[in-house]
Amino acid sequence: MTLPRAFHSTPIAHRGLHDVNAGLPENSRASIRAAIAAGYGIEIDLQLSADHAAMVFHDYALDRLSVASGALRLRKAEELAQIQLKGGDEGIPPLREILNLVAGQVPLLIELKDQDGGMGQDIGPLEAAAADGLAYYVGPVAVMSFNPHSVARMAELLPEVPRGIVTSAYRYEDWPLPRATCDMLREVPDFDRVGASFISHEVDDLARPRVAEIKAKGAMICCWTIRDAAQEAWARRVADNITFEGYSPAIPA
Repeated sequence: MTLPRAFHSTPIAHRGLHDVNAGLPENSRASIRAAIAAGYGIEIDLQLSADHAAMVFHDYALDRLSVASGALRLRKAEELAQIQLKGGDEGIPPLREILNLVAGQVPLLIELKDQDGGMGQDIGPLEAAAADGLAYYVGPVAVMSFNPHSVARMAELLPEVPRGIVTSAYRYEDWPLPRATCDMLREVPDFDRVGASFISHEVDDLARPRVAEIKAKGAMICCWTIRDAAQEAWARRVADNITFEGYSPAIPA
């Protein structure tokens, strides 16, 4: 599927336009409302609850971002909705609520976090929950994951929704994965197999030849995560768009 043009021209707020010191936690309703008000696109993350609901939350553990601790996936959606996010006054939102909040007003980029633990094929429930929520969504939306098996599953479940792969330098010291897995994923071998129309690549690795190869195919190149205007200017020599946090990029760039 072709990625809507809005994804090329609208900078994407990483986990919403978050600023915990201003009462806008990551992936919160407040941060998403702030991004909409500013006219930015929005990137959110999905994790799976114990009862197989798609929850908008980045980490596997609750500790960093909420007042609770332990693994998110061991708690049911109703309980997670009552767990307060640090720096805010709201609980962890389900995907359906965020979809209703965004309602097509700005581009929405949804990252499905790897549920296999090793970028393997032990996936399925999160993808099914995401597809269920997105089945009737109207507006510019795309899905992506570091795990190419997750992206392939989304192609089966929602072939009409554009999809991409989150890509990285996969430095051994940064990833709790076997070196062979890092070496394989670094070269993005599954781009054609999953029918991807874009990648979102680690910003300080944009000079990698494989990124240029993918761009030459006509794919959109996004990057993560830009934190100031100077870094944005450098990244845009390669990237078509950016995922950003901590400053206010121009719209359009």
